[in-house]
Amino acid sequence: MIKYSEEHQWIKACDNGIWEVGITAYAAEELGELNFVELPKVGDEFAGGQPLCVVESVKAASDVFAPVSGTVTEVNLALEKNPALLNESPEEAGWICRFKDVDPTELDALMDRPAYEAYCQQNG
Repeated sequence: MIKYSEEHQWIKACDNGIWEVGITAYAAEELGELNFVELPKVGDEFAGGQPLCVVESVKAASDVFAPVSGTVTEVNLALEKNPALLNESPEEAGWICRFKDVDPTELDALMDRPAYEAYCQQNG
């Protein structure tokens, strides 16, 4: 299962109650070529909608928001060496971090892929 936020983040179920978080392809395209990512730290706790990390492109620095509340269990260290992974593979290899302790009721407020695609068409 993968869900999307209005802020163009996604969250995807992994194994054992772990959730992967990243930015959407739409967000990556809008941001332009990314050249720096300030990752959260393992153990950091976030509320849904709270700034999770910062990404920088030649255009500007932008906050990435936590799509739901959770605790960071792992960060994608590959992004430190190659922030362009966020552009090249935003919804696969370019994941930002993994969460645990996600409240399933918060996921209900997010969109599935068809709803997110419709949202982008209406608001893009």
